[in-house]
Amino acid sequence: MRVEVFVAEYQHTLMVERTLIGRPEGCRVPDVKQACWRGRKTATIVGRGHEYDSRGRGTLSGREVSKHQMSSLAPHVPVLQAQGLTKRYGSLTAVQDVSFTLTSGQVLGCLGPNGSGKSTTVKMLTGLLEPSRGRVSYEGADIQTNPVAYRKQLGYVPEEPNLYPYLSGREYLEMVGLLRGMNTATLPQKIDALLELFALYASRHSTMSSYSKGMRQRILLIAALMDDPQLLIFDEPLSGLDVTSASILKNLIKALGQRGKTIFYCSHVLEVVQQVCTHLLILRNGIVLAYDKTETIHSGLKQSTLEQTFMHLVEEVDTEKIAGDIVSAMEAS
Repeated sequence: MRVEVFVAEYQHTLMVERTLIGRPEGCRVPDVKQACWRGRKTATIVGRGHEYDSRGRGTLSGREVSKHQMSSLAPHVPVLQAQGLTKRYGSLTAVQDVSFTLTSGQVLGCLGPNGSGKSTTVKMLTGLLEPSRGRVSYEGADIQTNPVAYRKQLGYVPEEPNLYPYLSGREYLEMVGLLRGMNTATLPQKIDALLELFALYASRHSTMSSYSKGMRQRILLIAALMDDPQLLIFDEPLSGLDVTSASILKNLIKALGQRGKTIFYCSHVLEVVQQVCTHLLILRNGIVLAYDKTETIHSGLKQSTLEQTFMHLVEEVDTEKIAGDIVSAMEAS
């Protein structure tokens, strides 16, 4: 199969961070039941969102626990928790002391103007960036302890659809499924079903270099969803989507939240954030301005719309006046 050849040839150079598969260094990619971690080879059985060794012990986030313990984690333990996240680049502080907690069924909308630290926060949550200070925990364990196990639980849609243009959409999804250790017996049927639902089935064998931006975005969405992860992180997922696809995604996020999934949703589309998010995190200059339930933030500031609430908190400019000044500048002779 072409995708297996591709994976075998590029197993040492694949940018795993781009798809957040989390393949450990040195792992033989086609054999997804063999995992190598820090130079130690361990036979694993890929379970439902967790990994178990040959003796049935779980290896989530570096802790050895039984299957029963892994399936019955205490309900008070947050699914995702950020504690004092800070990221510095030399003298520049991009994010400072960002903290929040997400439990099952919650959808947290992250808002902020350009340069507010949203993308940096997302990269720390996914493990692509290590914080200068603070930590990110998944079910009580630091994600840096075992990032491979953490990424098995994670579905991530990045802001930019950086895909392999010479692969077809179906081949790319097959590669993602192999790297995530999905059931190879049912993987083809699952891929085809999702391609059909996302209106991509007719183009499944075309190379992604011929795809529109919206088609590439839908491929990323399928890749994030296909392994049924507990945690989903969406960074501007509506980018390039048409009206129908955007409406489907909006209803999908609601449905996933109702089924107990945990979702971190980063977007500039305030209308959608207001409709689908149970909680809000508003950033400016890397600092948390507000963090609470959506209705609490909205009602507390007594603004009629979320856009007005956002502008009141974040932007200290008269946007209507600036728009008028732009029109005047255009018309000036």
